[in-house]
Amino acid sequence: MITGADLGDGTYRNPVLNADWSDPDVVRVGDDFYLTASSFGRAPGLPLLHSRDLVNWTLVGHALERLHPAAEFRVPRHDCGVWAPSLRHHDDRFWIFWGDPDHGIYQVNAPAIRGPWTLPHLVKEGKGLIDACPLWDEETGEAYLVHAWAKSRSGVKNRLTGHRMHPEGTGVLDEGKVIVDGDRIPGWFTVEGPKLYKHDGWFWILAPAGGVETGWQGAFRSRDFFGPYEERIVLEQGDTDVNGPHQGGWVRTSASEDWFLHFQQRGPYGRVVHLQPMSWGEGGAGADGWPVLGDAGAPVAVHRKPELPVQPPAAPATDDDFPGGRFGRQWQWTANPQDGWAPQHSGDGLRLSCVRRADVHDLRRLPNVLTQRLPGSACAVEVGLRLDSEEPGARAGLAVLGDSFGWIGLERADDGTVRLVHRFAESVAERERDAAVPKVAPEGRVRLRIAVGAGARCRFSYALEGGAGWEPSGPVFAATPWRWVGALLGLFALAPVGGGHAGAATFTQFRVSPL
Repeated sequence: MITGADLGDGTYRNPVLNADWSDPDVVRVGDDFYLTASSFGRAPGLPLLHSRDLVNWTLVGHALERLHPAAEFRVPRHDCGVWAPSLRHHDDRFWIFWGDPDHGIYQVNAPAIRGPWTLPHLVKEGKGLIDACPLWDEETGEAYLVHAWAKSRSGVKNRLTGHRMHPEGTGVLDEGKVIVDGDRIPGWFTVEGPKLYKHDGWFWILAPAGGVETGWQGAFRSRDFFGPYEERIVLEQGDTDVNGPHQGGWVRTSASEDWFLHFQQRGPYGRVVHLQPMSWGEGGAGADGWPVLGDAGAPVAVHRKPELPVQPPAAPATDDDFPGGRFGRQWQWTANPQDGWAPQHSGDGLRLSCVRRADVHDLRRLPNVLTQRLPGSACAVEVGLRLDSEEPGARAGLAVLGDSFGWIGLERADDGTVRLVHRFAESVAERERDAAVPKVAPEGRVRLRIAVGAGARCRFSYALEGGAGWEPSGPVFAATPWRWVGALLGLFALAPVGGGHAGAATFTQFRVSPL
């Protein structure tokens, strides 16, 4: 596990979540803070994180066991699925709303953060409906919903649409109205990612604009939900190295401090999460009632922690010993899983079945790759592997997966020997090719290593049974993201089509350590 946000002296360093926890939203219930994030086409989806101080976070589960419609996610759809969820607590239940750009706005809800969560309910059907956020107005009893638009599906962007919503979150009650039109605001473009609040008698929408890598955080306010809204830029890059800064959520602590969590796009590392101090203008620069984020509107790099009880350093888990063949919460499949991909057993180690696939030469097309997020800081990733399958062409390995990919692992040759192989494919390639000359792996065992340096430049190496330690393999490989998703670490086992059960591969002692 790699930690580092909590500096141990009452301050923290951004990002507080240094990996691809895309499009974060946050809520407080009592003394506990909970966060969810986009999961796109991976399953389980809607990760659930917990903290007591907004700096130290742990992953406690997922709200979405399988993606819906299930049949459409039997194969990888890496940039589709769950976009920009909103997390709320209302009527003693947790609620998560999100937009699927191909199907519409869904919600799930549960009596407790660990569930049980309902199956997804389609609140509003349509193409291009994204970034949904509800609001239950405690003063009037009205419920509202706001969402943005994906031009790739609808031909529309740069506007926010508002609805009255059924109080039980089951559907919208009107045809909707454009309540923020970015085309009418000079210099603003790509308004998206709205988070809706009621504060001090105003309806507030905190929403980014200007693009994921180059934009700013905006605030909109109106006395009436349907507008008109006035706007202001409340957080932008300035002289810092925090490009974006993009969408996130506001939360108030039990000590009445205000904080804002948002993401920054970092190429192959995806969208890392920053924590900004926030005030609502009780004197000073925000005396006119507008929120002030960061250091007078610029992101902070180091800042004092929230005034909350001291917590031990923590970060979402990365390491795994796979007890009983079970894998930790940090792992997600690249599509809805099928029974038998990871059979449980009595010992330690992850046993992955060598799933028969016609497209064994392109990991990007495979649903049975078990993934976790690539850490945003320099690290070494290691895992042990034994190839148990006797099937010629069966293979298993450790991968860095994105629009391009590279992997190192074991393959059963036609003569029955097991060989150490290292392969890669560029983003435009339709199949992989060798990055190093294959060599025999005695006993069919190996320990694999990927050292991930600055700029997500990956150096592959291996240690064979009875060998002299780590040996480098192939040239440096630069990890790449998908369109919206950071690069992933992956474990897989495959076999060519034909025949029955093709056996399995066993992975042991997965470790991620700082370089």
